[in-house]
Amino acid sequence: MPINRPPVAPQPSRTARGREAEEKARCFLEGSGLQLITSNYHAPCGEIDLVMSDGDTIVFVEVRLRRPSRFGDAIESVSARKCARIVATAEHYLQRHPLLANRPCRFDVVAFTGKDVVVAEPRWLQGAFGV
Repeated sequence: MPINRPPVAPQPSRTARGREAEEKARCFLEGSGLQLITSNYHAPCGEIDLVMSDGDTIVFVEVRLRRPSRFGDAIESVSARKCARIVATAEHYLQRHPLLANRPCRFDVVAFTGKDVVVAEPRWLQGAFGV
């Protein structure tokens, strides 16, 4: 006799959760006065989740989402290798947007640690890394 179990709601894909985190980070940053320039900028060397302006400063934002684990939270998941790829991608972006190339730049991280990005609070680390 088969066991009748209630249907399990499908879990959002990793990509969908990432997009949701990027959208929440964008809204959070816009609420803090930043303005979106572009999102998901792709280059041969990598991707930048959000490119924003904070006054005169161009802000390259890495959005991280991580479930709680013994390996650390979302901020701690940004490795030196990932930072180098983001910096290289930012250089690519600035080469293709010369009107922005002379403005000051900053690299920020917005991180969400938790099982559900909807309830996770953003942790914003300004000037998280850079050159």
